[in-house]
Amino acid sequence: MPLKANLEFMNEQSPPINPVGRILTASLIGTTIEFFDFYIYATAAVLVFPKLFFPTADATSSTLQSLATFALAFFARPLGAAIFGHFGDRKGRKATLVAALMTMGPSTVAIGLLPGYNSIGIAAPILLALFRFGQGLGLGGEWGGAVLLATENAPAHKKAWYGMFPQLGAPIGFLLSTGIFFTLSKVLSDADFLSYGWRIPFIASAVLVWLGLFVRLKITETPEFLKVINTKTRVKVPVVEVFSRNTKAISLGTLATVTTFLLFYLMTVFTLSWGTNTLHYSKANFLIMQMISMLFFAIGIPLSAYIADLQGHNKMLLIATIAIIFFGLAFAPLFTTGSLVITATFLSLGMFLMGLTYGPIGTALAEIFPPSVRYTGASLAFTLAGILGASLTPYLATMLATKYGLPYVGYFLALTAIITLFALLGARPLMKSSAK
Repeated sequence: MPLKANLEFMNEQSPPINPVGRILTASLIGTTIEFFDFYIYATAAVLVFPKLFFPTADATSSTLQSLATFALAFFARPLGAAIFGHFGDRKGRKATLVAALMTMGPSTVAIGLLPGYNSIGIAAPILLALFRFGQGLGLGGEWGGAVLLATENAPAHKKAWYGMFPQLGAPIGFLLSTGIFFTLSKVLSDADFLSYGWRIPFIASAVLVWLGLFVRLKITETPEFLKVINTKTRVKVPVVEVFSRNTKAISLGTLATVTTFLLFYLMTVFTLSWGTNTLHYSKANFLIMQMISMLFFAIGIPLSAYIADLQGHNKMLLIATIAIIFFGLAFAPLFTTGSLVITATFLSLGMFLMGLTYGPIGTALAEIFPPSVRYTGASLAFTLAGILGASLTPYLATMLATKYGLPYVGYFLALTAIITLFALLGARPLMKSSAK
């Protein structure tokens, strides 16, 4: 279709280029696949990799080494954001989204085919780290493009509602990954699970990648990017433009997102490790509790998006962050009882708060950057927050809990949320101006 014809979409009387259902499906399915791939690694990093790739006499040391490779992907994410963001802002959202999907998918399948330490020695953890880096690289470019695909096709009064569809990929991907691991743990013996069972979700992800590729190849470019082309406002090096002319947006956007990452990986990776290794919950019981908590996560996302469209992204994020501060102070009392009911309530409350902060954050980050650098800016803010708020979180939380006690994990969360609170207050003028 000629560019001029595509640009007619900008007229409010013209029908949309992409049908709404196709837009939302393409944005949702991609992030579901990407987060599924990411979470099966997180689960395996706790349950499998310490024994298979980092065998030592000390179980704690093996777990910490495994969690270090988990952190590696978060350092790859900003590189992926810069690379894919460059092409997303220069060449278009659609092609870049396809490329990001095809970077992460093969990396995940390769992990499922990787021999263990006893077979190939030190090469096993090295290759594991390499493929984990590939996962992070792909996800660094995936998230921002999916959010832009949704928000740049959204009506002005439904930006947050459209923008929450990519966010729903997180709880759906987690439920799929945890559900598979739970099923495998029930139908296979521990020996069979450790031998080959854990590989099944990694290899099976190839089917999901093909499905996501099929859907994304059917979408067309977003009207916002077509407008950038038409007005000749593309920049040569978007990453330089972000840090030179959008310094306040990238700084505050990153700090405003830190708590989102910290809370999520405390409530998933850290609690799974601490709950099964220290509180001695069975693997199956804890995975069930986490799956229940994901339902509350999924409820919080559309609820917060709906409120954000009515009251503003910043106000919704401020409310969620204040609630997280109080939750951090109650972290230890709720997570040390040994009661299944109280622990399930603790996990569900934490993930509901996660949904409240996660629902509008994608739209908020996209709105504070101009369209010419929006892919790069939003992706970098999100991924840099991942380094600060998630990369070392399971490791640091384990160290804090082991050395000083579980309450210090909650203090860690509350302190980070206070930093986010001030960042959101500082970003209010940016978010207000973006709504004009």
